[in-house]
Amino acid sequence: MEPIITCTNRNMNSTKSIEKKVWPEYFQKILDGVKTYELRLADFQCNPGDTLVLQEWDPNTKEYTGRKLEKTVTYVGKTKDLSFWSKEEIEEYGYQIIAFK
Repeated sequence: MEPIITCTNRNMNSTKSIEKKVWPEYFQKILDGVKTYELRLADFQCNPGDTLVLQEWDPNTKEYTGRKLEKTVTYVGKTKDLSFWSKEEIEEYGYQIIAFK
């Protein structure tokens, strides 16, 4: 499914509202404030100031549950541009995202 992206104009800056599906176990952790990040395929443009509209999606029923959250993007890091590790290291260990406050 293609992301739904709409552009708005806030204070002369162009920002987007980006709708994304989130599975129930992750949605609840975001709602509870435990999960403060998203790991996504970079198949859409996203910038600080944009709004993520996170909609709870049940993969078993293949339907939205009706719960929705809006979060403001504060930082976007893309791994394709990073060359800290070799391809072999990445294939062996993978990536992890560490959130902190």
